[in-house]
Amino acid sequence: MTLKDKLVAQRIYMVLGALFITSLVVSNLIFQKFFYWYPFHLEIFGTKLFELSVGILPYPVTFLITDLISEIYGKKRANDVVVVGIFASIFSLIIIFVSNAAPATSWSPVGNGMFSTVFGNTALAVFASMLAYLFAQFIDIHIYHFWKRLTQGKHLWLRNNFSTFSSQFVDTLTILLLLCSFNIIAWDKFTGLLIAGFLFKALIALFDTPLLYLGVYIFKRRFNLKVNEEIELL
Repeated sequence: MTLKDKLVAQRIYMVLGALFITSLVVSNLIFQKFFYWYPFHLEIFGTKLFELSVGILPYPVTFLITDLISEIYGKKRANDVVVVGIFASIFSLIIIFVSNAAPATSWSPVGNGMFSTVFGNTALAVFASMLAYLFAQFIDIHIYHFWKRLTQGKHLWLRNNFSTFSSQFVDTLTILLLLCSFNIIAWDKFTGLLIAGFLFKALIALFDTPLLYLGVYIFKRRFNLKVNEEIELL
């Protein structure tokens, strides 16, 4: 690979990292709004099947990106993005804490009460999300590369879905346990939200498989990569 190709690959890696971090931080900021996505009118343990936090919407993007980075750039680069995402979450938490402590003026369109209502639980949410995310992403990357080695770089759909299903269940379970423990969500919602959240993420994982194939195809064609070959960045 030429130096020019490596520079292009470096820029693409940075863009993927930026999309990953943005999706992660935004999901922590918007999690308190819940919506009902209703392709089916079903209830599980008193919770509508797809009664979900809007924070779940950008989150599957993070797993798609780490799978793509794992496939093209390797395990170490995927882990690097995960670690940077944790620091970004901590930094956003500090900004929110300082902003919440600053007193609002009498004419401020958003007063202290409204700001605290929207962002007051964000500290706990970010903490819960970071723990869940830390476990889930490292599990995702580890399982992905386990299947990649086992299949010798073949059957992309297998490692993509097996790794995502496992990590998404761990993520959903961990964050709900923490949010219920902090009394942000009532315990009677736990089982229903666990099933609904995991099913939604599993469906998204299935639907994003063609996108992963497309991304891998574009990379391999652009950089002339062979089966199981990864890009080594500068």
